[in-house]
Amino acid sequence: MVGGGVVYWLAHRAAPPRYVTSAVTQGDVVTTITASGSVNPVVIVEVGTYVSGTIETLNCDFNTRVHQGQLCAKIDPKPYQVVVDQDKADLDLAKAQLVKDKANVVYAKISHERQDQLLAEDSTSHDAADAALNAYDEAVATVDLDVAQVAEKAAALKAAQINLDYTNIVSPVNGTVVSRNVTAGQTVAASFQTPTLFLIATDLTKMQVDTNVSESDIAGAVEGANASFTVDAFPKSRFQGRVAQVRQAPISVQNVITYDVVVTFDNPDLLLKPGMTATARIVTAQALKVLRVPSQALRYTPAAAAKQGLAKGAKAGQRVVWVERDGKLVSIPVTVGLVDDSFAEIKAGDLKLGDQVVTSEAAASAPQASSTPSLKL
Repeated sequence: MVGGGVVYWLAHRAAPPRYVTSAVTQGDVVTTITASGSVNPVVIVEVGTYVSGTIETLNCDFNTRVHQGQLCAKIDPKPYQVVVDQDKADLDLAKAQLVKDKANVVYAKISHERQDQLLAEDSTSHDAADAALNAYDEAVATVDLDVAQVAEKAAALKAAQINLDYTNIVSPVNGTVVSRNVTAGQTVAASFQTPTLFLIATDLTKMQVDTNVSESDIAGAVEGANASFTVDAFPKSRFQGRVAQVRQAPISVQNVITYDVVVTFDNPDLLLKPGMTATARIVTAQALKVLRVPSQALRYTPAAAAKQGLAKGAKAGQRVVWVERDGKLVSIPVTVGLVDDSFAEIKAGDLKLGDQVVTSEAAASAPQASSTPSLKL
């Protein structure tokens, strides 16, 4: 009976716990915030039209490299050329009238002086002298009026010439055409709103990610912070950038507030295209080359130790980690610094590089390679 009881006890006793451990290492602890956004050129220029008409020729297409002043499209200039010709004829007519009226001033002045001389000799009436003076004054006033009309016609001609020049759609900057919204033969109307004909990116080697950061995380995003991001086109590559701007304008979508955080980066090989969806990680704090343990080690306490009260001894502001030493588990009070998703910085405590800290318990049937042997408390 005694032998049978011993066999039964050995067969049904609880298996001793096995602990999963991880070494204390030296490395970086980095906290980040995650946000999604899109890749955009740093500067993109909308090229529109000031005048209406039919697109006569089209010289720029998608991906065309353009220079400042280069002709990209031309609107049919014939209606505007007619106006220029008419205004030019009106200006010539006004100038001819001015020449004619200036000649009339010369004659009116001579006649006025002659009448004054005759009046002095009492050879003409005062009325005739006054009429000559009035004719001279009217001639002078007419010349002034002609001068104003010449200026008016010149201004009208200049306006017509400007409209004619606006039929040439030229690039205002050096860059690359990323969008073309018109075709040859299409009619564009600029009466109410300027239509956008082209979108030109000034420099595709300098780009940015416009991310939407939630209001709960925006306090951690500061200008100059390091950032990285990935895109679906290159899932195995992580691109590096820097926070260039935290915009103050809130973005409200269904009562959810986000803010635009701009991450700039270099794109020398033109791998990234405008409009790509990006998932960015913005660094909020970092501790480099510090002693660190897996963050799971801070949350684990052996069940037996909790029952026996062996986890005591930590002072205010300290945490406890469990370490394998000489075949036993030992509780070590530590002062914790920065904590990220994977690691926790150890600022003070009786830990050294290579110590095995317990992160969890392994199941009794777990493979021996993934856990340490049974340890005593």
